Amino acid sequence: MVKSINDKRALIDRSHAHLSLSAQCVLLALSRSSVYYTPSTQSEDNLAIMSFLDKQYYETPFYGSRKLAVILNQAGYKVSRKRVSRLMKLINWKTFYRAPNTSIRNKEHKKYPYLLGNIRIEKKNQVWSTDITYIAMPRGFMYLCAIIDVHTRYVVAWSISNTMTADWCLDVLKEAINNYGLPQIVNTDQGSQFTSDVYTSYLNENKIKISMDGKGRALDNIWIERLWRSVKYEDIYLKCYTNIAELENGIHNYFDFYNLKRPHENLNYKTPDDMYNKEIKTPIAA
Repeated sequence: MVKSINDKRALIDRSHAHLSLSAQCVLLALSRSSVYYTPSTQSEDNLAIMSFLDKQYYETPFYGSRKLAVILNQAGYKVSRKRVSRLMKLINWKTFYRAPNTSIRNKEHKKYPYLLGNIRIEKKNQVWSTDITYIAMPRGFMYLCAIIDVHTRYVVAWSISNTMTADWCLDVLKEAINNYGLPQIVNTDQGSQFTSDVYTSYLNENKIKISMDGKGRALDNIWIERLWRSVKYEDIYLKCYTNIAELENGIHNYFDFYNLKRPHENLNYKTPDDMYNKEIKTPIAA
């Protein structure tokens, strides 16, 4: 008889051909986050800095490590630019550039062009947008991955983890497809999780077109960036979750509210559920 979480986790088959990790968690009555969780190794000082950076991002997303090091030192944190750069990577900070970034890219991963510049997005499942954001916790941190249907702004899948892996992102995608069908295009940034063979191969095998933001062009994926701002200012920063179970339950409740009850300005004050599941024929902002 399975009694403990560890016993249940031992039954998870990550290579199962038909059942995603999310589906297996449902069958085992196991929290999805517990499958991905590994203990945090960051110091309390680093966690405080990461939390500071997370909130600072929505004030100055155009700042790089040099300016962030200055304002952190002004705020009383004794940090070097090198340390700031490392923590920026941990929270998945994406600086807005005024010009294309010419830094060397990972040659081992194929990059795909941005496909959304000249198309009209007019129906659900035409374009899905996905990304990862950082969530500060009192004694660690977690990441939230979500997928949003661009036309309707409906969140079709989400998951939390404290590691950013390609397998985790792929499981979120598989869950969305299992529940809502195949999209025509999936848009991501150029993070290693989304450029990995395991992720792009699945998209190619299912004939889903791959679109990727230009380097340093966070506005290419503005829909998911706006979602992150909403979920953080309307829920996470207000609730200050203290443990993973509380966080997972809170995010679940927020996305139910976001999809079903929250009027969306760009949808002419309809809800995402009105647009996605009730198929209201209402013109929306580009």
